[in-house]
Amino acid sequence: MDTGESQKDRDQRVAQLWQRLDTKGEGHLDFNGLKKGLKKIDHPLKNADPMLRDIIKAVDTNGDGYIDYPEFRAFVDHTEIGLWQLFESIDHNHNGEIDKTELKTAFSKSGVTVSNARLEEFFAEVDSNKDGVISYAEWRDFLLFLPAYSSSNLRAVLSYYTATGNLNPEGDVHINDLQGLGYFIAGGIAGAVSRTATAPLDRLKVYLIAQTGVKNSAVRAAKDGAPLRAAGKASKTLVEAVKDLWRAGGIRSLFAGNGLNVLKVMPESAIKFGAYESAKRAFARLEGHGDPKRLMPVSQFLSGGCGGMVAQCFVYPLDTLKFRMQCDTVEGGLKGNQLIAATFKKVWCKHGLLGFFRGLPLGLVGMFPYAALDLSTFEYMKRALIARKARLNNCHEDDVPLNNFTTGAIGAMSGGFGASVVYPLNVLRTRMQAQGTILHPATYNGIGDVARKTIQTEGLRGFYKGLTPNLLKVAPAVSISYVVYENSKRMLGLK
Repeated sequence: MDTGESQKDRDQRVAQLWQRLDTKGEGHLDFNGLKKGLKKIDHPLKNADPMLRDIIKAVDTNGDGYIDYPEFRAFVDHTEIGLWQLFESIDHNHNGEIDKTELKTAFSKSGVTVSNARLEEFFAEVDSNKDGVISYAEWRDFLLFLPAYSSSNLRAVLSYYTATGNLNPEGDVHINDLQGLGYFIAGGIAGAVSRTATAPLDRLKVYLIAQTGVKNSAVRAAKDGAPLRAAGKASKTLVEAVKDLWRAGGIRSLFAGNGLNVLKVMPESAIKFGAYESAKRAFARLEGHGDPKRLMPVSQFLSGGCGGMVAQCFVYPLDTLKFRMQCDTVEGGLKGNQLIAATFKKVWCKHGLLGFFRGLPLGLVGMFPYAALDLSTFEYMKRALIARKARLNNCHEDDVPLNNFTTGAIGAMSGGFGASVVYPLNVLRTRMQAQGTILHPATYNGIGDVARKTIQTEGLRGFYKGLTPNLLKVAPAVSISYVVYENSKRMLGLK
């Protein structure tokens, strides 16, 4: 193995590497010690726990759970022989350096199809001094801790990150590109602007859901005030409903409750993302490998559902407050913060804390079928479109670009489909939350009661009240979110 390094220099290099890894000077390394040492030298595998465990097993030849220096040296000697042979096989002109063309050719010959974007990312990570070529030292240092490395498993060291936005059952958009505080803020701004822009449609949806066709009871419930004139009609067209809301307070009425909707954007995204990541780690441990990036599809789906359920539990009181406030908005009545305070006090005094969680089981039950339909439809449409473009352009599927508009359109269609299927649960949940208000005076004993009364008074059609405005807001919500998100990133100096 002629690497241009003398045996003395090599012995010294390996010894120095061991000293840097053995931070406590104990003469041996366990899992935590190796991880701490890799963090000290800022090695790419410092956070790759599953790979580190594989390394421990490969290096610890006597099986005592520790790596001592003789074991480490034997591992290094064996690995570097393979790395040098692989490096030489890629370096076709034998100038001691690998360029991007040589690396791409090596991947192709090994049967691993790599997109240009992924190749660029891998090359940039290995090329530590950023001179445009990979030296053997860079190649060796980056790949040293990957056991049994060969051209047949080059894919194992490639990593990439993607970001998508998704709709929730309410038709609102969450941006999941949470790579840092700046991205989180940009996502929050996008969500706030999107929800504000589509607030009238959301308001219209809740208004239609609250309609049950029991005019007299609605009037009696509001006999001391001035309820919305058309609160008791059994069926409304969108135009009639908009007129009613306008009469109730002009344009301000169309945005009633939007402040609460915007207020929950940041905490909902943060909680959902945090719970999702925690669930992925838990399922990874259950699968036995501990790597969240290698989850089975079922575990990935369950993780997403868990994230959504936890987030909904935390922000559910704000939803209840918003719905009840919208259904208690009357001409000449309280507005803004005064109405929020009065609504909160009314629920708290009458039902206590549990009053803010009425209908929660319906929301949680609907989370999994919605997520399944939304994600599976999104992935199917995305794969089909990418495959078609790849065939037309005669390129790798990973090299097919999908712009924000295309991704947003796919997300709108998949989210709209999923939301439509679980919409009956959304109607029942909203009625549970809004019960006893001016606009929805009916009260219920439970989930079965609200379902039974909906069937009796409105038939199956009652389960889809407000669906039209809910679907109408999907396309603008997605479009506005992506546009604002990209512009927010530019304003914050993010890529």
